[in-house]
Amino acid sequence: MASKRPGSGPTVPQQAAKFLGVSVLSGAVLAGLALPGAGLAGLAAKGSVESFDEIPTDLKRPPLSQRTTILDADGEEIAKVYSRDRTVVDLDQISPHMRKAIVAIEDSRFYEHGAIDLKGILRALNQNRQSSEVQGASTLTQQYVKNVFVEEAGNDQEEIAEATQRTGPEGVGRKIRELKYAIQVEEELGKKQILENYLNITFFGRQAYGVEAAAQRYFSTSAKELSIAQSALLAGLVQSPSAYDPVSSPETAEKRRNVVLNRMAELGDISKKEAKEAKEEPLGLQVSQPKNGCITAVDGASFFCDYVREVFLTNKAFGKSRKERAKRWDRGGMTIKTTLDPTAQASVQASLEKHVRSSDQVAAATSIVEPGTGKILAMGQSRPYGYGEDETEINLSVKRSMGGGSGYQPGSTFKPVVAAAALEQGTSPYKKYSAPYKMEYPSPVSKCGGEQWTGGGSTVENENETEKGPYRMKEATALSVNTYYVQLISDIGICPVSKLSERMGLERADGKQLQQVPSMTLGVQEMTPLTMAEAYATFANNGVHCTPIAIESITDARGKSLKVPESTCKRAMSEKTAHTVNSLLKGVVEDGTGKKAGLSGRDSAGKTGTSDERYAAWFVGYTPEASSAVWVGDPAHERRMVDITIGGKYHEKVFGGGVPGPIWRDAMNGALADKPASKLPTVEVKDKDKGGKKDEDKGDDDAEDDQPDDPKPPRVPEVPELPEAPENPLPDITLPPGMIGGGGNGGNGGGNGGWPQPR
Repeated sequence: MASKRPGSGPTVPQQAAKFLGVSVLSGAVLAGLALPGAGLAGLAAKGSVESFDEIPTDLKRPPLSQRTTILDADGEEIAKVYSRDRTVVDLDQISPHMRKAIVAIEDSRFYEHGAIDLKGILRALNQNRQSSEVQGASTLTQQYVKNVFVEEAGNDQEEIAEATQRTGPEGVGRKIRELKYAIQVEEELGKKQILENYLNITFFGRQAYGVEAAAQRYFSTSAKELSIAQSALLAGLVQSPSAYDPVSSPETAEKRRNVVLNRMAELGDISKKEAKEAKEEPLGLQVSQPKNGCITAVDGASFFCDYVREVFLTNKAFGKSRKERAKRWDRGGMTIKTTLDPTAQASVQASLEKHVRSSDQVAAATSIVEPGTGKILAMGQSRPYGYGEDETEINLSVKRSMGGGSGYQPGSTFKPVVAAAALEQGTSPYKKYSAPYKMEYPSPVSKCGGEQWTGGGSTVENENETEKGPYRMKEATALSVNTYYVQLISDIGICPVSKLSERMGLERADGKQLQQVPSMTLGVQEMTPLTMAEAYATFANNGVHCTPIAIESITDARGKSLKVPESTCKRAMSEKTAHTVNSLLKGVVEDGTGKKAGLSGRDSAGKTGTSDERYAAWFVGYTPEASSAVWVGDPAHERRMVDITIGGKYHEKVFGGGVPGPIWRDAMNGALADKPASKLPTVEVKDKDKGGKKDEDKGDDDAEDDQPDDPKPPRVPEVPELPEAPENPLPDITLPPGMIGGGGNGGNGGGNGGWPQPR
């Protein structure tokens, strides 16, 4: 201990007085802990003055842990989450019977003594010498102070152990510290405030902290409405909530209740007649089961609810360290308004349940993001939140660090990113490649930093042998021609694709960097539905990418607003590029592999995709109002989607247009039902078929659409010719000032949009 300058420390008489005071406190410790005095006599004297000086003088009163309520965008409750179920109420919102009952049984001299009850100490010492039954002497104020330390410990087991240490030098030190704090509490708060705080902090069993939660839990009423008998029952629980639990031990609880009633009558809080009548009453329990956690969320929003929690725990806006953020989350008492659109969420869940069963060998997940704001409007999956059979606690829509898994190969849904990167480099959408059925990866291919990728003779092929070029970009995109896109990325290099991917928010689900390999054009690196929906929203938003957000606002228990993370919007590509991609992807849903996903009466664009060996199938698409990604597959990457039944329908092979496409269509139709339809800005990109001949069985995932419900192998239908684009597809579109980009007519549908037409 640091030495003190002369004249700065206590005088000898003051030291002696303090020593005497601490010795008295130590006597209280002996009574409260029911320890033999001889063994601790030396401890009570040795170092007492020094220890007293080391105890901080400020009383710490942390905010009490309470429920946090999570709301959707309309202000309706999604779920309540809490570490401790508690609702803090004022003293005038607590029944007078309850106030009297708790004082009668826990500290009947509460209004007569200060922080320490000397009579109680002597009574306890005498009782403990004469009987094997231990009696404590802690006052209600001392109990409150101990509960504050326990509350401050939160869910940290080591800190809880320190706050409740009963034996040895640590236990004595803790008791002395509590006694000092109790003296300060009496001076600073007064009896009424102490009683209010005590009733709000105390544990009543069955996850109920505080009297309001206890009244709701055991009687489904408020603390203000508690009767004499009900008050006595709750007051009796405080000494040992598990031993006197009225649900599991009703007879024991009734005896304890009657002890409290007798004590209230002895003290004159109630008459003997009232006590007799209350004792004759049955327990009258109306137990309400605690509804805690995201598992209770409505409309399948459990995974979104869990994502909100992960956002809170990982964002530095809510605390410098994860431990600090976790402590704040556990403290609760917040009202969190989220971006979740209840109509969109209900539609997503209904569509998933319609097309995929929770007991199927594969699962499905869907996320919807609003272009221009980054708001997550919906997030759902076919397997419910839980720990039982056909349930999971893994969020299949998000990356691993946010409670998700290892992700899934997006397949050909990554090709539009490559197309956009090529367009940004000046490549014409009329660029023609031979696109043979099968070819070796070109080598070398440039990477970032001036490096080169060199292949080892590996090959890539299209879905069917009849699928061979030459193709231009629009037809190759509509039919999802693999070799065309391998030739394209080999021409422009990997770096432009990698850089654009970053600007669009595309990242691997495992958190690792995107590998710079030509095969990235085929979507071989695992991603998530939320990531893909976020990226495609860039196309819908005129080339501007917005980071996804799930929280709109947070207020604490006192109504104070907390700062929340906002979406950051930055240009990822030119408007001309985005509008050209819109044209390419409209062709997919109008005449290509995604016809089954097309929306009636509303502009939409999108892309199908299947992964290598058909472990995953996708449809990712958008309108001006919403961008959505649907994934179907086995989260464990073990079940290939061949010769499989999904949602009661047999599939010889699963394609992006066959299962994910209809899920996307139904989810988006419902999500946008009450929103006006607007046009997607496009540029005219003409594409002609090869010699007027229809190419059969084109595309990697366009064939499997019209299958019978019986297990007969399906017939692969033909892909129709691609129609000529209209001369002026968007005569009514007017873009806001400052948003025009590209060449020609600003990419707004007039003329050729700045792209030279083929000769």
